[in-house]
Amino acid sequence: MKHTGRPRHTVRGFTLLEVLIVMAIIAILAAVVIIAINPTKNLGDARNAQRAEDVQTIVNAVHQYYLDNNALPPTGGRSGAVAIGSTPTEICNSTAVACTGLVDLAVLTSTGKYAVAIPVDPRCQTSCNANGTGYVISKNATTSRLVVTSLNPENSKTITISK
Repeated sequence: MKHTGRPRHTVRGFTLLEVLIVMAIIAILAAVVIIAINPTKNLGDARNAQRAEDVQTIVNAVHQYYLDNNALPPTGGRSGAVAIGSTPTEICNSTAVACTGLVDLAVLTSTGKYAVAIPVDPRCQTSCNANGTGYVISKNATTSRLVVTSLNPENSKTITISK
């Protein structure tokens, strides 16, 4: 056979098996990355950071009120509110009309001197008292320390601050 001088054309491409193997490798890597990033845990940690900041805000506002007035905040004017006592009791939401069985800290927000608003838990819509904030407050009977705790921390965390 004589060579005519024209080059042979070869067809280049991937076989179906090669494409499937590459897709499987990409899927495995994607799964590993998603597990490593763990968005559910990260979102929970972000909400916990907000809760920790909210608890600190409440403690600081009540403490500053105490320093200025030499007394804990009064129960406020909303119906059914209770005073800060030794039993942890949920704090009433700033927008609530009635605070039955809740601690009313509206005096802290009335002038904006101590706080602009009482913070509300990031997930309070589903896990709080209808008029609550998702945070409880008490005064330790033996140490007289003010204690504020989040009712709904995520990822097995405990969010409590005392002052």
